[in-house]
Amino acid sequence: MALLMFRLHSLLLFIFLVISLDMNISSAKRSYNVLTYGARPDGKTDSTQAFQDAWAAACGSTDSTMIYVPKGRYLLGAVAFTGGECKSPGITIRIDGTLIAPDDYRILGRAQNWLSFERVSGVSIVGGALDAKGSPLWDCKATGSNCPAGATTLSFVNSNNIRIDGLLSLNSQIIGSLAKTTEEPGVQNVTVKSTIFSGTTNGFRIKSWARQSTGFVRAIRFIGATMINVRNPIIIDQNYCPHDLNCPNQVSGVQISDVIYQSIRGTSATPVAINFDCSLKYPCTGIRLQDVNLTYSNKQARSTCTNAIGKTSGQVQPDNCL
Repeated sequence: MALLMFRLHSLLLFIFLVISLDMNISSAKRSYNVLTYGARPDGKTDSTQAFQDAWAAACGSTDSTMIYVPKGRYLLGAVAFTGGECKSPGITIRIDGTLIAPDDYRILGRAQNWLSFERVSGVSIVGGALDAKGSPLWDCKATGSNCPAGATTLSFVNSNNIRIDGLLSLNSQIIGSLAKTTEEPGVQNVTVKSTIFSGTTNGFRIKSWARQSTGFVRAIRFIGATMINVRNPIIIDQNYCPHDLNCPNQVSGVQISDVIYQSIRGTSATPVAINFDCSLKYPCTGIRLQDVNLTYSNKQARSTCTNAIGKTSGQVQPDNCL
């Protein structure tokens, strides 16, 4: 009887393990390692085509997929990942290494974007680092030489349900802007959580050129951030014009609304820690500051508001100007 019970128990355990294994296999994401497609983690070999091939394979699967980038340094030129005909319901790009731009800033500087995603849905980027090697371009622009405009490090266009987690961005050539053109889509439903800005020019910045535009910004959430000696920790700039060259000198048509800044602390490198410079024609509305504490050189910082409407809750320093 004991032997029968043991065999019955063993049989049931075997069936349970088989079912569990089958469920795990069916629910696991199909993985595509960029090394399989020819990528080299040496920081010298151009791996652009390998990443494109891995994307095409993941995109063509009917399963949820993962593109895996192992440890190492991968040289990539400008590349666009398009999803118009993707079959996969979700693609996770897991990066354990660093993606690096070419040493010659002119190669990337002639492109509008370095890594761009167009018409994608359900894409996640997890971990890793992006090094655009922007310092030489900054030096070029500082001398007033004939320099390329530069490329945005990471761009999503006509996309939704995007998740970025634990990604480090280094040495960007340039940060993107709204109202580059009069006809453009808007940006909405973006949440940025648990970030650290250290020694950067900007923290949370929304900016647009001062020209007419069909664009908009709404339902934006900046939650849980630490600012360490940041020049502009919180800024909305709707009169953006770098170096005051070829400025449109119009009024921004981008409508900004429903933007929340919550649980943000740290230090500003300038006396003005919060700066809302909004459009005269379309003032910023629904701006909310909640539990914000920013100081300047161990002193109270300042905030400035132009054409901005909103409210505060909890403790907010500097004293709000909304």
